[in-house]
Amino acid sequence: MNLNVVDADNLEVSDVAFGAELNKPLVHQAVVAFLAGGRQGTKSQKTRSDVRGGGRKPFRQKGTGRARAGSIRSPLWRGGGVTFAASPRNHAQKLNKKMYRGALRSILSELVRQERLVVVSRFEISAPRTRDMAARLAELEATNALVVSDTVDRNLYLSARNIPLVDVRDVQAVDPVSLMAHDKVVMTVGALKQFEEMLG
Repeated sequence: MNLNVVDADNLEVSDVAFGAELNKPLVHQAVVAFLAGGRQGTKSQKTRSDVRGGGRKPFRQKGTGRARAGSIRSPLWRGGGVTFAASPRNHAQKLNKKMYRGALRSILSELVRQERLVVVSRFEISAPRTRDMAARLAELEATNALVVSDTVDRNLYLSARNIPLVDVRDVQAVDPVSLMAHDKVVMTVGALKQFEEMLG
């Protein structure tokens, strides 16, 4: 299939990578797995066995008129443990490489169909200047955009970091969530070729 390049001739790309059908369940699974992998899972609380103290019975079983109690660290008592205490856990979900690549194919193909993928031959900024970056994106009508370059240089990163709704990444740092989170994806031809090689 042919893709329109803004500042060059049309580019022939693989139908396998950029012409796949949208597989919504697979894309959903990839997004959930990616977001789950970013969770810390470090929440921790103490059960009644972890709280300090409470080794002896606070008062005798019968004759006081109070409810029977075996420990001052019961969850019913102030300073006691938590009934169903949270413990550190790993939220990561397994996703096969084949499934992950299939999800990326679906997302990229849908971006092409919705005309949200903007291809440029090169995306370079001569100096780290936010004004130049904003002007370049305005030319491409991409104010809310993910810029994907084959190599992200320092000038490109520094020029974009203060612009809201704009993110700059190389091919290795792209994930399903970042591709879907922006209105436009501005991609260089070099990055496009890398995706084609990886997903083809």
